Amino acid sequence: MRREKGGFWVALAAAFFYPIVVATGRIRYEGRERVPAEGGALLVANHISYLDPVHTAVFVHRSRRVPRFLAKHSLWKVPVLGRILAGSGQIPVYRDSVDAQRSLSAGTRALQDGKIVVIYPEGTITRDPEGWPMQSRTGMARLALTSDVPVIPVVHWGTREIYDHYNKKFRPLPRTSVTVRSGDPVDLSAYRGKPIDAVVLREVTDLVMGRVRDLLAEVRDEPAPVQFYRRGGAA
Repeated sequence: MRREKGGFWVALAAAFFYPIVVATGRIRYEGRERVPAEGGALLVANHISYLDPVHTAVFVHRSRRVPRFLAKHSLWKVPVLGRILAGSGQIPVYRDSVDAQRSLSAGTRALQDGKIVVIYPEGTITRDPEGWPMQSRTGMARLALTSDVPVIPVVHWGTREIYDHYNKKFRPLPRTSVTVRSGDPVDLSAYRGKPIDAVVLREVTDLVMGRVRDLLAEVRDEPAPVQFYRRGGAA
């Protein structure tokens, strides 16, 4: 299978990211065959650590594809990182602003152009004490419904043991097992062609994130909670 061309900035990011994942974890990347060899796909992932995007990027790159992340626009202001993000075709997200729609439009164009787009619908690292997904934003559902591409759940587990941002803990050693696993595409045929309103967006968001939660339960080998954790309170 031929590797998707990424150019200089993707190669630079890979040279930086690969040593990080090797140095900080015993990695298990499962289900890479579910990432399409060509054409667009939306990868929908949980978020437990700031290390997650590093592992997602390597996971997709090892699948011989180039990931395009929807990430908060403030990262583009970080020296060097901002240049890498711009040069490698990442997509800035402007939340709660008049530019928010522009982010979704850019994501839609990338999917329609046959790119792999990665999104973390929770919008930030989960606040759930046990690391389960929170109730998510609905922008992911709009991307999924306006682009007829596979919607693939992806989960990370183990990254928070290395870097726990909320508790200010960084423990690269001893090396921890890190699992990234993708599942089967989510069937959204029942929603295709329907008017896209707030109810449909919420249903699709919860459906897809439910698959993410179930996949995470498989990786953790324990039952998942029935409801999603809500910001500022319990599920």
